[in-house]
Amino acid sequence: MQKLIFFVGVAGTGKTTVAKEVASFVPNAFLDRDTVGGRFVERFLDMQRMDKNDRDSAFYKENLRDLEYDTTMDICIDNLAAGQNVFMISPFTAELKNKQWIEDVLTKSGKTFAEVDVKVVVVTLGDIETQRARIEERGTIRDTWKLDNWDSYETRVDFVPTINWAIPTENIHIFDNSGTLTEAKVKKVVDFIS
Repeated sequence: MQKLIFFVGVAGTGKTTVAKEVASFVPNAFLDRDTVGGRFVERFLDMQRMDKNDRDSAFYKENLRDLEYDTTMDICIDNLAAGQNVFMISPFTAELKNKQWIEDVLTKSGKTFAEVDVKVVVVTLGDIETQRARIEERGTIRDTWKLDNWDSYETRVDFVPTINWAIPTENIHIFDNSGTLTEAKVKKVVDFIS
């Protein structure tokens, strides 16, 4: 059975890090939305004379956010249709709330829930202070707005997103990525996926 695994969570929780560790045990097409759309978004923002690292402005959200997600989805669909396992890495906040979204992905790939095991790994942290420390530690320019507007950002953080997809509850794994990412922790995620 093919696997379509979503690694979701807010900034700084370690979605990509966890997914990369798990990927060494599960062959997959590894689709990180930041990698898929990052260069294009930066170019569009630069052309608008805006900060190329901005992912919080109304312009980004109205014009570029869905473009990034839809492009990542299209690549996912191609890989599913070709019989590949797929790892999808991004918050997917709006998509997780939309029951039809995951059904459309499977339909467009010519697959069904009977053929593709859809699972969600929600990468989370114990508290907001740990998240801020992780964001500061990774030091990416893209996080500048979050850190400069932390009080506003903090009120919007939802460590465990709403998931309205028609998948069994046992296909959703809340993974606390606080502390060190040990082999034992990675194995638990691998076991969940397998």
